Amino acid sequence: MTRRSRTSGPGVLLACALLLAACAPGSPAGDGTADPSGPGPDELTGSLTVFAAASLQPAFEELGALFEQRHPSVDLQPMTFDGSATLVTQLAGGARADVLATADERSMAGAAGAGLLAGEAVPFTTNTLQVVVAAGNPEHVTSVADLGELAASGGRVVVCASQVPCGAATQEVLDAAGVELPGASQEQNVSAVLMKVVGGDADAGLVYRTDVLRGGDAVEGVDVPEAADVVNAYPVAVLADRADGHDARVARAFVDLLLSEQGQGVLDRLGFVRP
Repeated sequence: MTRRSRTSGPGVLLACALLLAACAPGSPAGDGTADPSGPGPDELTGSLTVFAAASLQPAFEELGALFEQRHPSVDLQPMTFDGSATLVTQLAGGARADVLATADERSMAGAAGAGLLAGEAVPFTTNTLQVVVAAGNPEHVTSVADLGELAASGGRVVVCASQVPCGAATQEVLDAAGVELPGASQEQNVSAVLMKVVGGDADAGLVYRTDVLRGGDAVEGVDVPEAADVVNAYPVAVLADRADGHDARVARAFVDLLLSEQGQGVLDRLGFVRP
């Protein structure tokens, strides 16, 4: 493997076209099944606050727009995207939200243990890691071993911190390959890892394959066999400690959309894989 210097400009994130078709009835929600005698799409009112893992941002922004079309009387608050562990910490510390979607089951179990959930969490999609490099792969990284050599020779390698789901998955991949990344920069969510490679502040990193797609023409992904056995399941749940006046039926309606065929289609198109 040879190293060459390079510069890279900002990448263009993938544009997501809004789906205009009417939604089919949803699947069971995070805290129970949808009530067929409950309000129809146009009868729901109130507000909705969603906390979601950073890797879900493109999908959830598209789904949020879809939800607003279907429920025009609901006030959808700006969604909060961050590392799953950070989101759970914020909620346990008193932040209020209606729906939580994490990038791993361990983080959701932490939320359940803190008494934050109104019911059972439901897995709704999965994701796996890829090595992300600049377009053209100027550092010729083709394996996890190459990534380790790049880090050891002074290359700029960036990964997620171990306490967030992408970081835990990264460590599993590194352990399986018997590789260490000396001096690698650690970020609190996967979006920060991606942006460092997109912006030219890092030569390579490990992110979800959905994030590689999100990086557009500025980056490309390298499949590594060790990642195939490290699959992150993403669960979603309705939260118990909602802000005053927030209706649980509104939260369930968002989860229903996420689990519906239309919602799953959005996730499919953005590179996620059904559980």
